[in-house]
Amino acid sequence: MPHVSDHLDRFDRAILTALSADGRLSMAELAAKVGLTKTPVQARVKRLEADGFIRGYSALVDRERMGEGHVAFVQVKLSDTRSAALDAFNRAVQAVPAIEQCHMMAASFDYLLKVRTKDIASYRKVLGEKISALPHVAQTSTFVAMETVKDRY
Repeated sequence: MPHVSDHLDRFDRAILTALSADGRLSMAELAAKVGLTKTPVQARVKRLEADGFIRGYSALVDRERMGEGHVAFVQVKLSDTRSAALDAFNRAVQAVPAIEQCHMMAASFDYLLKVRTKDIASYRKVLGEKISALPHVAQTSTFVAMETVKDRY
């Protein structure tokens, strides 16, 4: 069975690469970058959006300047990993703004969270009042990031 990305040609990939680097490119600028005219580029972008390859557009915000410079990674072990418990945890995570990312893991723990707060005191409050209160949380382990060396987003 072919993979969905097998249907992308070199122009589609070039469009995705260019928009990943600068989502504010005009269609004319994008067309010039990928070597097509504006009309086919517009049609390809619309198709890539409709097919879910482009999920949206956003600004890259300096989170440090916004007062959200503290980053912690949290390993979470659940007390129950049956489907209903996983679904409950997944839904509840969506309601915690400080949780920037949540990944289900194939590891000795169940989830890895990226949590962004103002400082360690704010993180401690989020951990105690929000993360520990998520459905089926049995144990957490925190790892505080000292510096971001690479961030694609």
